[in-house]
Amino acid sequence: MSDNASALRSLPWFARSSARTWRCAPAPAEVRDFHRTLPDYSPTPLAELPSLAAELGVGRVFVKDESSRLGLPAFKALGASWAVHRTLAERAASGREPAPVTLVTATDGNHGRAVARMARRLGQYAHVFVPQGVHPGAVAAIVAEQAKVTEVVGSYDEAVRLAAEAAEGPDTVLVQDTGWPGYERIPGWIVEGYSTLCAEIDEQLAAAGAVEGADVVAVPVGVGSLAQAVVTHYRSRMADRAPALLSVEPEGAACVLESLSLGEPVSVTTGETTMAGLNCGTPSSIAWPYLYGGLDAAVAITDADSAGAAADLVALGVSSGPCGAAALAGLRAALTGVGGEERRTALELGPSSVVVLLSTEGAAANPHSVTDH
Repeated sequence: MSDNASALRSLPWFARSSARTWRCAPAPAEVRDFHRTLPDYSPTPLAELPSLAAELGVGRVFVKDESSRLGLPAFKALGASWAVHRTLAERAASGREPAPVTLVTATDGNHGRAVARMARRLGQYAHVFVPQGVHPGAVAAIVAEQAKVTEVVGSYDEAVRLAAEAAEGPDTVLVQDTGWPGYERIPGWIVEGYSTLCAEIDEQLAAAGAVEGADVVAVPVGVGSLAQAVVTHYRSRMADRAPALLSVEPEGAACVLESLSLGEPVSVTTGETTMAGLNCGTPSSIAWPYLYGGLDAAVAITDADSAGAAADLVALGVSSGPCGAAALAGLRAALTGVGGEERRTALELGPSSVVVLLSTEGAAANPHSVTDH
């Protein structure tokens, strides 16, 4: 719950009214079919939490619980599995020698672990770059997947740069979940992989009797890849009714909020945050057009906000760390304090609204709960 100091501070916030009319092409249908072929695939829970609905003054609140996804404690395996599958299939179709390749990536934790897990399962190698500040527990989890780990003295953006350089060698492929000009196809496959999560939500809401779907979806944001998948899912529909989409970032790494405010993608200098997986200073180049076109609002929160939300979710039976709980913390911050009623109006929230919060990781993902979305 926000304390008095949080309620009185000037909330970093951006909103606009045109996002719900923006449209794009849908994700490929075959992504979900691929995930269904994986031996450990099953839909993650969509937990309804009536106490949060009462607190927030809405009809129903659901939390998508990604604390166990394809054997890992975060949603990242959805994107990594599809991207690695597509990458190796393309290499095979090109007639290259079937010798193992090294999958190279940079990570704040769970993406790198997911890439390493896929490499190990498929008989490939993995080389993972981790930035300064990643908890030793997260590094150990990646090493346990038999990956080579290079620890970088610098930020996430610096780790990405070094990973890209390392992937220029023979029999190496960069499998990065952020894009830039000249490197966009594989990040696009990663985003496509996340579409399975959204398809599950549709089915689960319908099964719960929320047949018209969500009115607001809140998503934690780092470079914006997961948010791109969420925007793609909800803005590729031709129906008149569309939910409001809210992005949530740490105050010290709000590159998407700053970019939306300026109307163009910009980089920000990041500091330290317990939301380490959201500690990204530059939006993905492929995500940016979707974020700019399809997000209704963006908010930035404090570490205390996310820690409180994580503790509350755990108490309600949903395993969630600071990054995963950012969605709840962001919506709470938006609806309270000075300007809260105006922000509620911008999101078109009412007493019968259905809210979906994406909790992207479990509390045990690692000690500092990193996800690099």
